[in-house]
Amino acid sequence: MSGSAMKSSMPTKEKALPGRVDAIKPPAQHYVNGHNMLAPYPQDAQLAMFGLGCFWGAERRFWECPGVYLTAVGYAAGFTPNPTYQEVCSGQTGHNEVVQLVYLTSEISYLELLKIFWMSHDPTQGMRQGNDRGTQYRSGIYFYSSEQQNLAEQSKQKFQQALLDNGNGMITTEILAAGEFYYAEEYHQQYLAKNPGGYCGLGGIGVQYIE
Repeated sequence: MSGSAMKSSMPTKEKALPGRVDAIKPPAQHYVNGHNMLAPYPQDAQLAMFGLGCFWGAERRFWECPGVYLTAVGYAAGFTPNPTYQEVCSGQTGHNEVVQLVYLTSEISYLELLKIFWMSHDPTQGMRQGNDRGTQYRSGIYFYSSEQQNLAEQSKQKFQQALLDNGNGMITTEILAAGEFYYAEEYHQQYLAKNPGGYCGLGGIGVQYIE
């Protein structure tokens, strides 16, 4: 299998890279808002996780959102334990580039987060997002509860109809239980705050999500 084909096809668990025992540790504080990266969090805090292309731009989109207490980028929905960025980019771990959120339910709802998710990328592109190609750029919603799962499925159906009404194709977004979240390397965390002119890679499809 060629390198490009490998990066656009999910590996099997048996053929995924073996990984390692030691995990990448996050920085102590969020670079933008100074909140502690690890729990405890405020009493009304909940977790959410999304994949919508390059995680640099995805993270910024959410940390700018009122009610989002914390963001972190990392790897999820794959097979390799404690993967590195280079391993994920090889297409041999099965992981997606994701942003994990801590959001305050008193200030923002999960449905509002889903609206931001759908409006911030093109969920019809399969194993890519714009010019970024590979399994780590796929569209994904990773739920932490049955309520999140139901809301994600309902919002997918609603946005799919909006896309079809506007002549767009079928959504390829995967909706899965969150599973293990592996922190990405420290330089990736809040990357666009540290590098304001850096690559974002985030762009919507031009169709409004209407509740």
